[in-house]
Amino acid sequence: MTGFARTAAILSAIILGALVPQGHVLAWAIRWLIMTMLFIVFLQTRFSRSSLAPRHLWLLAANIGLAFAAWGAGWLMGGRDIALAGFFCGITPTAIAAPVIISFMRGRVDFVVAAFLVTNVSIAALLPLLLPIVLGRATPEAFAQVSGSVGLIVFLPMIAAWLVRAAHPEAAGWPARLRNITFGMWIVAMFLITANASDFVRAHADTPHVLLAKLAAISLLVCIANFGVGRLIGGREFSREASQALGQKNTTFTIYLALTYASPLVALGPTCYVIWHNLWNSWQLHQAARTAGKTP
Repeated sequence: MTGFARTAAILSAIILGALVPQGHVLAWAIRWLIMTMLFIVFLQTRFSRSSLAPRHLWLLAANIGLAFAAWGAGWLMGGRDIALAGFFCGITPTAIAAPVIISFMRGRVDFVVAAFLVTNVSIAALLPLLLPIVLGRATPEAFAQVSGSVGLIVFLPMIAAWLVRAAHPEAAGWPARLRNITFGMWIVAMFLITANASDFVRAHADTPHVLLAKLAAISLLVCIANFGVGRLIGGREFSREASQALGQKNTTFTIYLALTYASPLVALGPTCYVIWHNLWNSWQLHQAARTAGKTP
């Protein structure tokens, strides 16, 4: 698939999802699509302790620091709801699909997988301590919720891929042959994510436009900061991997947290973040395809 075709497919999925919010009824399929994509990615990924680096700790620190910076900026922009929206956008750990996107860009998947595990497990442990600071009440069940999500969505495909590769070593070559199929699954997942976000926004159409604009603005600022700071942390060697690890967020879980512990209005912040990071992903994939096309 050409770079232009991939970019067109991504943008079409986003636009179609925005126009067909009824697609949210199939949102349950997002988890299984991503698990299947991760299984394919893990077939060629050799993850070990050597994949961990000091940069992963810096990414974790930035993940937490930017969340509280966004919380403070939100208070200045519009008060408690904007502040909480900024916090939930920032505190979210690396998305389960980030390794998939990096694989499309032919980057170091093992670095992003390590970042995913470090940020998800660490933030799962820290959330019961961090949420009371911004919410004012204890949330001990957050640890179990995040841990369960990580266990099912990440470790199940990882173990399955390891078993298949051990029984059939040639399976390590499958991802290269299935690249277009994997991308097709990502397009379907993106449509469902956007449709789910669109349905959510339409269900709260009575929200004042000025407030919606502030929620969209704080989420955009957090998105820009995440990708930018991640690139700085990654340095020359891991710039795009670290940028993706910090910028592409597990917003599905964040929206759940916001709905559970804050309000539907606050949940619109991470909902907008879905759009921003997917638009950036489409541009990155387009640029990566163009660069690959120029390589002899």
